[in-house]
Amino acid sequence: MEQVLEYIKRAHQGDKAARDLLVQNNLGLVWSIVRRFSNRGYDPEDLFQVGSIGLLKAIDRFDTDYEVKFSTYAVPLIIGEIRRYLRDDGMLKVSRTLKEAAWKVSQAVTEWQNEYGRDPTLEELSGKTGMSSEEIVQSLEANTDVDSLHRPVPGNEGKEITLGEQIRDQKNLIEQQVNHIFLEQLLDTLEPEERQLLQLRYVEEKTQSEVAKLLGTTQVQISRREKKLLAKLRNTV
Repeated sequence: MEQVLEYIKRAHQGDKAARDLLVQNNLGLVWSIVRRFSNRGYDPEDLFQVGSIGLLKAIDRFDTDYEVKFSTYAVPLIIGEIRRYLRDDGMLKVSRTLKEAAWKVSQAVTEWQNEYGRDPTLEELSGKTGMSSEEIVQSLEANTDVDSLHRPVPGNEGKEITLGEQIRDQKNLIEQQVNHIFLEQLLDTLEPEERQLLQLRYVEEKTQSEVAKLLGTTQVQISRREKKLLAKLRNTV
């Protein structure tokens, strides 16, 4: 970790050798992310080149004061660069099998919500659909149609929007659905007091001082507990 931070500092100072070494040491990370997009119908080499741009951006933007690993910071930038490329390319290629899987998952989630009044965990969805957790997430992420992103389509209340706008809305809903599933699964690993702190701070959006009053403690104690909880969550994820 310290060696990586030293290389990043040197890269920020214009040391090309340090920058090249950081890139070389993280090419495996780029390839691991590229494999997540293997169902999109694109040449993996092309996606690797695009993902490498995200890696370079991560190197240039990373603040050595961040309390996270460089790889943790780099992953969303690499993914974002690849997704931007797929979006700007104007076509999102999704197999019929994936679209059918996404419909199956969506139906299963709706049935579970109606029956139990909550979102299912990935394990519960897997048991209900017979699909693996990875297949479930991939199908939800890939649930978009192949079409021109600028084609006008009917929106809410008769308002005309582009297909790109509609897809973004759909993806937001899908991402929320996936996040709910992961959150439910993550909360199951926490102690009751940790779940309560997470609920108050990040769901009800209360300040540390407000939480301290509710729990009969000090803001300093809440701050310490929160830092410890976030560190635990980072290690879990």
